[in-house]
Amino acid sequence: MQLAELVKDWPCTVKGSIRTEIIQVEDDARRVKPGDLFIARKGKHYHGLTFLDEAMEKGAVAIAVEDEMQFDSLKLPIPIVWVPNCLSFLAFASAKLYGFPAEALSVIAVTGTNGKTTVTHFIGQLLTKLQQRVMVIGTNGIFIDGEKCYQELESLTTLQSKHLQFLLSKALEQKIDYVVLEASSMGLAKHRLDHCEVSLGVFLNVTEDHIEDHGSFDDYKKSKQLLTKLTKKILINNDDAVCRSIGIIAKNKKYYFGTGNKVDVHLQLLYETSSVSVCCIQADGEKHVVTLPIIGEYQRNNVLAALSSLAILGLPFHELCQATQSLSLPKGRFEQISNPLGVKIYIDYAHTADAMKGILQTLKKHASNRLIVVFSCGGDRDQAKRPKMGMVASAFADYIILTTDNSRGESPQKINEQIRKGFSSLQQFESILDRQQAIEKAIKMARQGDTIVILGKGHEQTQQIGQQTTHFSDKECVELILKQLEVS
Repeated sequence: MQLAELVKDWPCTVKGSIRTEIIQVEDDARRVKPGDLFIARKGKHYHGLTFLDEAMEKGAVAIAVEDEMQFDSLKLPIPIVWVPNCLSFLAFASAKLYGFPAEALSVIAVTGTNGKTTVTHFIGQLLTKLQQRVMVIGTNGIFIDGEKCYQELESLTTLQSKHLQFLLSKALEQKIDYVVLEASSMGLAKHRLDHCEVSLGVFLNVTEDHIEDHGSFDDYKKSKQLLTKLTKKILINNDDAVCRSIGIIAKNKKYYFGTGNKVDVHLQLLYETSSVSVCCIQADGEKHVVTLPIIGEYQRNNVLAALSSLAILGLPFHELCQATQSLSLPKGRFEQISNPLGVKIYIDYAHTADAMKGILQTLKKHASNRLIVVFSCGGDRDQAKRPKMGMVASAFADYIILTTDNSRGESPQKINEQIRKGFSSLQQFESILDRQQAIEKAIKMARQGDTIVILGKGHEQTQQIGQQTTHFSDKECVELILKQLEVS
């Protein structure tokens, strides 16, 4: 596509030949290929202009900048394009080069502090059960009809627009009708979903998280609200006060799900065992009693969000209700690890106070003996939530082992000291900074009937301490310890 065609619908100024052929857009100089337009955006640590020579050496045929002074002063042998916002232009140009593929797809975007991965995977499973082809994009990776693929792409909750538009084009090629994706606050704020036409935006919950990235809770909420600008229809969790407030000011066509009154899709818990929830789900006067292979209020809400999304898009409600009875949680979410010790062992990705409360409340309710909790908090992230998570853990745990999560540039001891501020004075706990040793201690101290839950990392396969990132999987760690105990 000629540069003139690429930018004709975008506010810009061009120095150089507008007839230059553009094959693709790229904002990472290391990945530039011949024929690319290099977008020299400002990053967290470096500016793209620092790598301008590298980009041209690799074959960049044009460059885009957003600083007018830089545009005026740069003199290059290739065209220079000034745009008001490089990230927004990256999204537009990516979509245009791929022919705006989202317009030919049913795209469901799910946002929320907690539950995005679970709900997107539930939607994917329901669609597969109803014989529909689906691509799911999010924290756990990219899946087509339940099979993981495109593992070479970077691991982000919401992919960069250049990768997202590529995947949407591939979905069209493979005759996939539905694309379900996680819309993170940072992904929305950084324009990654701009120019991706969304059929339905889903709001699960909004609680404190990523405050250090956004500056305040209000700015965090505003980032979530950006999803309303990308879609005509929104689905709102009526049980969440912040989501309701977003619904009040949104001008979209609105639908609500929840356990209270005045909702479009309603769930009532009839009874719960340690392994299933029996519920009555109803919409438009149609009512079904279903047995969900899932427990806990927060997970039932995730099921309801997934079912409601597809019911609103016109899929048959009775078939959706039947399909919910075969749902399974994605890896690292309330995942139970079988063992011969007579102990229940779970791993979960919960890394906010709200998510932690959801899982610990459920486990405590069904625990026949002690609840042992292993966790910490990530470094270089919101410090204010640490004592809150400590308070939640202390409210439910009989014994806590504080360890190390992805401490990054912070001291694990300092992180755990902040968590401990939320503990009750009677809380039994200890600190074991080596995560493997902490998990081993929990398993070895457990008695028959105890429940162990290891929180914070879930599906993750690495751990970052300081500048070093090493392979680490909570699940693999548990299985290795169990194997060693079996041998001994």
